[in-house]
Amino acid sequence: MEHIVIRPIEPADNKAIATIIRTALTEFGANKPGTVFYDDTTDHLYELFTAEPQSGYFIALQDGVIVGGAGYYPTEGLPTGTCELVKMYLNAAARGMGLGRKMIDFVLAAAKQKDYNHVYLETMPELKKAVKVYEQFGFTYLNGPMGNSGHNGCDIWMIRPL
Repeated sequence: MEHIVIRPIEPADNKAIATIIRTALTEFGANKPGTVFYDDTTDHLYELFTAEPQSGYFIALQDGVIVGGAGYYPTEGLPTGTCELVKMYLNAAARGMGLGRKMIDFVLAAAKQKDYNHVYLETMPELKKAVKVYEQFGFTYLNGPMGNSGHNGCDIWMIRPL
């Protein structure tokens, strides 16, 4: 993981991170309705996250090139003190080097600084490796969704205390 920088999203990052998200979903066969693949906000992440002061989205760069991103968001309907880990995606070349873990650590620490005490996430069985990483981070399974993410294509729901 040489020359990795994690920084807040900037306006010029929108296109690159949207491409990474949609490419990853396509690669794993998860480019289905009810996911961020078809969510218009995927093309406008900078605007989405800067409009919500209790959120944060971070871009990972390797040697100055965007290789992934992840964030947290106070998704509508979640209990007070709970945010959602959102849009956690890496391009294929950046996977398997521990960057996903580094991004999750970074996002969890940032969410804790905003006084959140739980982090919720939604994912899909197609993203098996990500689910294993979430388990290793102490996320536990829920029987159903929390809040109103609008992503009814996800059927794995997990939560973790901060």
